[in-house]
Amino acid sequence: MFRRRNLLALIARAVEDRSSRGIAAAVSRLVTAGDLPSGSRLPTVRDVARELRVSPTTVSEAWQSLLRAGAIRTRGRSGTFVAALDRPRLRYAQLGGPALERDLSSGVPDHDLLPDLTEALKRVGDGRLTSSYLDAPVLPALEDVLRERWPFPPEAVTVVDGALDALDRIIGVAVRFGDRVVVENPTFPPLLDLLDTAGATVVPLSDLEGAEPVAIFIQPRAQNPTGATMSASDVAALAARLPENTIIVEDDHAGDIATATPVSLGTHRPDRTVHIAGFSKSHGPDLRLAAVGGPARIIEAVAARRLLGPGWSSRLLQAVLLDLLTSPASIAQVSTARLEYARRRASLLAALRSRQAEAAADDGINLWLTVHNQQQALVTLAAHGISVAPGAPFMVTPAATDHVRVTVGLVADGFDDLATILASAARRTDNRRLL
Repeated sequence: MFRRRNLLALIARAVEDRSSRGIAAAVSRLVTAGDLPSGSRLPTVRDVARELRVSPTTVSEAWQSLLRAGAIRTRGRSGTFVAALDRPRLRYAQLGGPALERDLSSGVPDHDLLPDLTEALKRVGDGRLTSSYLDAPVLPALEDVLRERWPFPPEAVTVVDGALDALDRIIGVAVRFGDRVVVENPTFPPLLDLLDTAGATVVPLSDLEGAEPVAIFIQPRAQNPTGATMSASDVAALAARLPENTIIVEDDHAGDIATATPVSLGTHRPDRTVHIAGFSKSHGPDLRLAAVGGPARIIEAVAARRLLGPGWSSRLLQAVLLDLLTSPASIAQVSTARLEYARRRASLLAALRSRQAEAAADDGINLWLTVHNQQQALVTLAAHGISVAPGAPFMVTPAATDHVRVTVGLVADGFDDLATILASAARRTDNRRLL
């Protein structure tokens, strides 16, 4: 009883804001400082509510935020305890396949389909593009091209080090501990890792009604991992469903290799839509560039925070990207890649469906394959020298069926043979019959 009273008093002294967010933040600070050591049993929700003179619902919401952030753990009737400070393994780290003969787990584009950088690098010249550390973060000519390509008129545009860097920085300025954030289910695992790190409460899109989210993160076309693309009517309907103050973050990661026409909620809500234009899939992962455009209050906050870190993305690389986006030869190469990826998707999908396997790959470079058992499918494919990404890390809440993600963009031929192996792995439950 004495220890419980001490913990209650400790928490009460730390709490200045008695909202659920304030309580969660205060407890989180106590955990980080070591005042609530790992393994400590927390007082009950009702005891904390009574001590703070708030409703049990408020404390329960705070506890849920701390659970999502990994700061505390529940043990059923045994109670709630402070978690170990060691973070769980990142979802992103679970995607990489073993070193096998054929790696279809990576989600990277085919290097042979990327535009040749040789001439672009020559045309950049000596690269005297930076005169001050406080120069504008985007080359003016590149910004002009980006604005012409944007799906809606953005108030501000900046360039960062890839789409994942963009997501990280937007979360940093727009999401606070305990905020509710809506995402697609399934969705990109690193996004879930970033939101977990921020302490956000992640809500699947299917539970949007009543969630009152601070932000929603979507991929309007060539969604990773399913390849799904939203129609113009889908976009309009979602824009109408969102609460007035929700920030919309769109990740157009496939960019110019997507076959679908670009769509954006920014055509309906330009004042609160942040659009990310990725170039890794279309022009090369090693360019490490993505453009971010939308409301000035968010874009300028992102650019200002970068002044205390990298400052800007390499203007040399920006000059290369500008050349690639305007060179007729590079534009033609990207167009060829787009058609080739479409051929690969269609070929493997047709081969799988003829073998009664269920898969989705409407656009982009990935294929989402339904399997009877994820782990057994991974083991079976590994026995054939093939690695794919497990589906579980993509899920916000578990699906009724298991899946794996196959990087179909890396499959240039042999569709029938690969489909036979994939279909067999998808439906079999006894691996011994295949080994």
